[in-house]
Amino acid sequence: MGLRNFIIGLLLIATALQSCDNKVTDKEIFDWKNATVYFMLTDRFVNGDESNDVNFNRNDSTVGLRSFMGGDLAGITQKIKEGYFNNLGVDALWFSPVNEQIHGWVDEGQGATYAFHGYWIRDWTSIEPSWGTEDELKNLVKNAHKNGIRVLLDVIINHTGPVTEKDPVWPSDWVRTEPQCTYQDYESTVFCTLVKNLPDVITEQTEEVELPPELIAKWKKEGRLEKEIKELDAFFVRTGYPRTPRYYIIKWITDFIRKYGIDGFRVDTVKHTEADVWSDLATESKIAFAEWKSTHKEAIHENQEFFILGETYNYNALNGKDFDFGDRKVNYFDNGFDSQINFGFNGDANMDYEQLFSKYSNQLINGELSDVTTMNYISSHDDSWPFDKERKRTFESATKLMLCPGQVQIYYGDETARPLIIEGAQGDVNLRGKMNWGENPGLLAHWQKLGQFRHRHPAIGAGEHKIISNEPYTFARTYNKNGYQDQVVIALGLEREPVSINVADYFKDGERLTDVYSNTVYNVTDGKVMVESTDGIVLLEK
Repeated sequence: MGLRNFIIGLLLIATALQSCDNKVTDKEIFDWKNATVYFMLTDRFVNGDESNDVNFNRNDSTVGLRSFMGGDLAGITQKIKEGYFNNLGVDALWFSPVNEQIHGWVDEGQGATYAFHGYWIRDWTSIEPSWGTEDELKNLVKNAHKNGIRVLLDVIINHTGPVTEKDPVWPSDWVRTEPQCTYQDYESTVFCTLVKNLPDVITEQTEEVELPPELIAKWKKEGRLEKEIKELDAFFVRTGYPRTPRYYIIKWITDFIRKYGIDGFRVDTVKHTEADVWSDLATESKIAFAEWKSTHKEAIHENQEFFILGETYNYNALNGKDFDFGDRKVNYFDNGFDSQINFGFNGDANMDYEQLFSKYSNQLINGELSDVTTMNYISSHDDSWPFDKERKRTFESATKLMLCPGQVQIYYGDETARPLIIEGAQGDVNLRGKMNWGENPGLLAHWQKLGQFRHRHPAIGAGEHKIISNEPYTFARTYNKNGYQDQVVIALGLEREPVSINVADYFKDGERLTDVYSNTVYNVTDGKVMVESTDGIVLLEK
């Protein structure tokens, strides 16, 4: 344990020495609290390479979009190169897990289902060939960084994939297959299987275990058994960790940082595993990231730490840092997490603008969560109750999400009103349709304007919110951190008639302000600007 802390200390000192210049640059303005993260199911986004569409004889019939559909890493890279994400003001990409998936299918009562979503892992050390190769993942990360975009890898420790005719269960000292979770309290949420036939990794295991025979046979067949064993031996010697399931998987997961320069993790099913598992993951992730930065001089890495986002299902930011199991509360921010997905936002978005923005500013900027952050969203891959499920309030959805304090997650197709109710589909597949490219260009333009504005101004997500007037509804955001100051003034719900907006506390007389929504320039006179909007929204910047 002492050796591990010594190593990370040396690496962090080396990283600090790289950044001794105090000059503020565009890269340093980035603040994770203001980040715009774009999340997609890789299989449903873009098919960049049709040659990898079918693997492991996954040819059995499925119903309702439950098979692999061709999306891959090459498709995501294609969109990075096209500037699609930069046009949306995206700061980071999060895509579904890349690990090799189970080869067979399961029937969850709604027809045969393959692991197109990425959450049924068969081998943590391999990339699913339906989504690409190691070189294609490297290329994706390289191109993302080249375009100023960070990459969050979706990772799982809690469970393996389901058992099928082609996918045997792992040994009993690795996984439990019962009882199934009932979610009544801490015990019935953590030490159980998430759902039926989803073997739960025994992360609390203290006795050392051998590698699963299935994994050894697979690696031997692939000609990499000796290499994998050698790397595992080196990991356990360096860390002093026991050879238990949690530490095997932590080693495999953090290898992705060392190999590809991943900037952060989105961690799946957080509340279903003991909190100290995530502390261990965070420790090893920071070591791996520091090692990567010490040998790669990309500017995007210079002034950032490894970032960890948690999916603690039903966590609500407005309730504070703790997650309440009923009989126990756990603060996951104290166990390695920098941010948590906020499952409360899609309901909170029904508030009016000022109530929504002021509540989130009070909590995230001035309140209990001021030293961390949370990620807001309006729809996701497994939330059956998204905001505006019928896509009837699409412009409002974008405005409330992109202008709210805190991080935001755009789920693929939010910006194009991809349907969340699909004829013939059942269950969560409704949320996982193919990307509807080319539809609703006017809505896409709205998201792009908001996204680029947000990207340029950390004040929006990480700054203090202050209402200026109710009629018209006008507010300001101000940000002052590490010697960098930023302020914007925003007005919503405007009529077509010219209206005077008070900006005296934020901009000086004679300054020229641009409404980036309409690309109109105004002069500040007597502390005010006279604006005229045909769009009902004004985004003012100096």
